[in-house]
Amino acid sequence: MRVERSFRGITVRLAVRYLENLGGEVVEREGGLATPDGSAVVADDDWEATLTATRVSVGPSLTLTEVRVVFEGEDIDGLVERFARKAVRAGG
Repeated sequence: MRVERSFRGITVRLAVRYLENLGGEVVEREGGLATPDGSAVVADDDWEATLTATRVSVGPSLTLTEVRVVFEGEDIDGLVERFARKAVRAGG
């Protein structure tokens, strides 16, 4: 199963921390530590999540960081739901 979700107002670093709290471990980080412009891969035995960040325009003069998370694994609905609850809260 593969699920893609996007979250605004959260950093890759914070998203990685949330996934670690849900049982995952970082397996790969491009460019060292995860940064708002970096990417990361977090996984456990049953799932893998690939995170990337981009800046998106919200209106004519405002931009936000949008983190895209691609979840892959068997029966990941519960994981996606738990992560989404944490991520939405983080954005304020």
